[in-house]
Amino acid sequence: MTCHRIGHTPGNSNDLSPLGMDGEADETVAVGDDCVPGRRRRVHGMLKLYYGLNEEGKAAEESESLDPCDINGPHFDPELYLNKLRRECSLAELMDQETCMVKQIRSLDSDMQTLVYENYNKFISATDTIRKMKNDFKKMEDEMDCLSANMAAITEFSASISGTLQDQHTQITKLSGVHTLLRKLQFLFELPARLNKCLELQAYAQAVSSHRRARCVLQQYSHLPSFKGIQDDCHAIMDKLAQELRQKFRDGGSSAKDLSECVELLLQLDEPAEELCDKFLSHARSRLESDLQGLEAEIRPYPSAAKDASARRGCNEFVSSLCLVITSYQELFINHAQTGELLHAFVDNLAARYFSLVERRIQEEKSVGDNSLLVRALDRFHRRLQAVAKLLPGSAVPNKGTEIVIRAATERVKQYLSALQSFYMDSLTDVRQALATPRLSVAGRDAPNSLPELLSSLSASILNQIKSVLASVHLFTAKDITFSNKPYFKGEFCSQGVRESLVVSFIKFVCQSSRHFCESAGDKGGSTPPALLLLLSRLCLDYETSTISYILTLTDEQFLDQHHSPVTPVTTLCAEAKEAAQKLLNHYVKVQGLIISQMLRKSVETRDWVNTIEPRNVRAVMKRVVEDTTSIDVQVGLLYEEGVRKAHSSDSSKRTFSVYSSSRQQARYAASYTPSAPMDTNLLSNIHKLFSERIDIFSSVEFNKVSVMTGIIKISLKTFLECVRLRTFGRYGLQQIQVDCHYLQMYLWRFVSDENLVHFLLDEIVGSSAHRCLDPAPMEQSVIEVICERG
Repeated sequence: MTCHRIGHTPGNSNDLSPLGMDGEADETVAVGDDCVPGRRRRVHGMLKLYYGLNEEGKAAEESESLDPCDINGPHFDPELYLNKLRRECSLAELMDQETCMVKQIRSLDSDMQTLVYENYNKFISATDTIRKMKNDFKKMEDEMDCLSANMAAITEFSASISGTLQDQHTQITKLSGVHTLLRKLQFLFELPARLNKCLELQAYAQAVSSHRRARCVLQQYSHLPSFKGIQDDCHAIMDKLAQELRQKFRDGGSSAKDLSECVELLLQLDEPAEELCDKFLSHARSRLESDLQGLEAEIRPYPSAAKDASARRGCNEFVSSLCLVITSYQELFINHAQTGELLHAFVDNLAARYFSLVERRIQEEKSVGDNSLLVRALDRFHRRLQAVAKLLPGSAVPNKGTEIVIRAATERVKQYLSALQSFYMDSLTDVRQALATPRLSVAGRDAPNSLPELLSSLSASILNQIKSVLASVHLFTAKDITFSNKPYFKGEFCSQGVRESLVVSFIKFVCQSSRHFCESAGDKGGSTPPALLLLLSRLCLDYETSTISYILTLTDEQFLDQHHSPVTPVTTLCAEAKEAAQKLLNHYVKVQGLIISQMLRKSVETRDWVNTIEPRNVRAVMKRVVEDTTSIDVQVGLLYEEGVRKAHSSDSSKRTFSVYSSSRQQARYAASYTPSAPMDTNLLSNIHKLFSERIDIFSSVEFNKVSVMTGIIKISLKTFLECVRLRTFGRYGLQQIQVDCHYLQMYLWRFVSDENLVHFLLDEIVGSSAHRCLDPAPMEQSVIEVICERG
């Protein structure tokens, strides 16, 4: 017995130190612990280790160990092993190893007893089973012996009966052959009468069948007079039958099934196949042309519901009839290859007329309200043409029908694009009406027609309309539509049709139509309301930042499993939208600046600045300019963020303007440099401007309120300056300009990004007025402040 193997799990050390033995002893399971999972496997494992077996139950191939102290080796010597332990181990270690071995021996004995107890019932059951099997096999052997004896007796009786009846069987066979021959002769002699009876009853198929059965025999024995007479009678009767079939075929009053039977019978009567082909196709053409005429009559103006029903019925009847003709033709003339070209030409000719009628009907479908009717009709049309493709391989009809489906889908996409464009323009018309309508009070609150609400409503309605259109167009790619998954349809339709021709084209239309509002002429920007320009600029900017990306992502998820062809990238559309937004905002600034400039121009041009009275108040137009500027500031602030301003000085609202600009002050005190002539102040002013900071009046503005207001104020004050330069002023005219400019300075500096810009332009206005004044006597600054504060 090996102490190391029992209860030792794989991976543990083979060391026999007391610590290793204690570890193994701790892992040993109690004998009575039968319900512990893995207990039985562990017991079997220890027994296999004890007997030197592997997992398959075979003796393990162990390496030979010559060490007599190896407790697991075949050359193990107990005496040497004990002597070695006594030499190397202390008394405590020897006691521990003894205790471990005793525990393992007891555990092994207990496991062996448990295995015996567990398998005792199985041994008894196996013994009973073997005993029962012996009894059953004994009984089966007896039955097999009996069966073998019975089979031998049956074989003997059968052989005896066959020998007894052999002579009679030969005689019966001869009589049967004679009887069959007599029946055939009787059939031949009765054949003319039978054929006449079938002819009277119009049982043509039965007559042809009967004649075909007897034709070979009559031909074989035609040298005998009796058979020759029967053959002649039959030929006469069949000639008469063939004439009746030809007449029936020429009349064409029967159904297609009856005509097919006529052709089949005539072919069996050896009629020329080419002639029958022509007659069959001619008759089929007359029937199919009548269907086409009925379909054409039904396409003429009728109520929509009746037209749809009649068109579907005409479509179904024609295609079904055409398929029936093809099937019948192929079944009848399948062995005549030279007739295939006739069928292709016949089908192509009629299909061309049919396709023209179908396209006319599709073109009349202009309503985009319910797309499901058109999709189902095209699907039905496509499925029926696939049936033609299966019946007539190589025909051009299915491909032409597919082209019609593709054109119809493409045309529907164009209609949806037109509907989106109309919806967008109608929405803009509603916005213009809302901007032109005064805000009405509803229950103490303003009606919801402010710019943010109008922008939100416009953007949401456009987006919802796009989603609705995409949902309608998505019916073309539904899984139950036969042509939806075809490579020739889905790839181009989804990428070029829906994405490019519909979604991308509509986005470009929004940008282009928005830019058109910037092309209006006139001092006041034409008839386009400035608020609409501001709203559209914000709409295009929102499209650039998020909406375009969202729309195209939604489109690609629904329609583009993979890109079949190059498509317009999102960045290109975003750049176009941003360009439109920039152009609209620049135009808004120009329009608002021109409106204020018009007021300032009229106020300057309609006043006599030489003979005016001493100023006592700020002119009303200046108050109107400040009010309008404030209103514009509020309007822009509803849609755009504030923006960045430069730091303002503490006395921005109290800055004073000298009657002379810095250049003119230099001219006043520069007389000593030119004693013989006065200083040319205009020249000095121009020289000073060369070194001053250049102000770009019509530069592009940024997408924030401060930049927009700065642009408007620059245009307004520049216009004011240019108008002043064209007038001549008296003393009080100059003083009025001083008062007006100080009033503007008190308020306008708040709106711009850099207050020095306002100060510079107003300083130029006052200086230009003084330069053109006949008697430049400026007003005291304190008086100006009193007038402006009072005004």
